[in-house]
Amino acid sequence: MNMTTMKVLGMAAVIGSLALTGCGNKTDAVPAKPAGVAEKAGIAADKVAEQTLVAATNAAAATKAVADQVVEKSGKALEKTGAAVEKAGADLQK
Repeated sequence: MNMTTMKVLGMAAVIGSLALTGCGNKTDAVPAKPAGVAEKAGIAADKVAEQTLVAATNAAAATKAVADQVVEKSGKALEKTGAAVEKAGADLQK
């Protein structure tokens, strides 16, 4: 084959590939379908999951607050017990 034939075949290949890619389906040109049953169910499930997360977060915060109070009261009780033990030890040494 001579060079002229190779150039013509090369240009034909380039033009053919450009034509094929240019004529392909455009995704933007397709109108969006309305949400189907599965999509609506998915959206509802997402909302429920979000509400559950909020409720769990609030419950965890309340539990932490109660646990902090329990720890504080337990600490005070231990301090009183320690003071009573010290006093009893001092009384025994007398």
